[in-house]
Amino acid sequence: MQVRVLGCSGAIARDARTTSFLLDERILIDAGTGVGDLTVDEMLRIEHVFLTHAHLDHIAALPLMIDSMAAGLRRPLLVHALPETIAALRQHIFNHVIWPDFSLIPSPEHPFLRFEPLQVGEVHEVCGHRVQALPAQHNVPAVGYAVATPSGNWVFTGDTCSNPAFWRCVNELPLAMLVIECAFSEREHWLALRSQHLSPSLLALELAQLDLGRHPGLRIGLTHTKPAERPQIEADIAALGLAQRYPLIWLES
Repeated sequence: MQVRVLGCSGAIARDARTTSFLLDERILIDAGTGVGDLTVDEMLRIEHVFLTHAHLDHIAALPLMIDSMAAGLRRPLLVHALPETIAALRQHIFNHVIWPDFSLIPSPEHPFLRFEPLQVGEVHEVCGHRVQALPAQHNVPAVGYAVATPSGNWVFTGDTCSNPAFWRCVNELPLAMLVIECAFSEREHWLALRSQHLSPSLLALELAQLDLGRHPGLRIGLTHTKPAERPQIEADIAALGLAQRYPLIWLES
């Protein structure tokens, strides 16, 4: 499976795009600002969007993307998400005030966009891939995802904080890559706790629940760092010795 990192930042700046991963050109995991780097033809190859939650940095490009795709669509774009996420999108984005409701356009019977509710634990077979919704713990309803590949699962935590249920699920899966957030540095540890994100010390507590012995060859990609905090986050991770204990890599879009 080819994973293209379109965006992996927790906010925008020059060369910093918010969360979005493109899997084999046809599945999008989250729809942050990185989607804007795709051509219209590349967008039209996307058949499924799996959203982790409704926060703007993870859905910002979805309304604009569907507008760009509409003239060339021959089938609805399927957007999979928790019912609470779909309700938020309908109420606050696709409401004919902020943006047209493309789930009703050009007609309710043949829309450009179709919402597909999912629940934690569900497995969806799409485009030849097995996508499982994993538990996440955030300040709005949220999920992570595991996508099966021949070499193991590609797993994305989504935005999350302390989450034992996630690790119980993950430790039962063969893993090829784990993508985990670390939004704040230690000087903003209080903000990580308040917003239900991770800082390096919280990241250490989460990774301690990973059964590394079961996952030879695993890579752990760090994502969702705030651009202004990135140098300090790197310094904090070095000070904690996490790179010596875990196979960490920094994702770049």
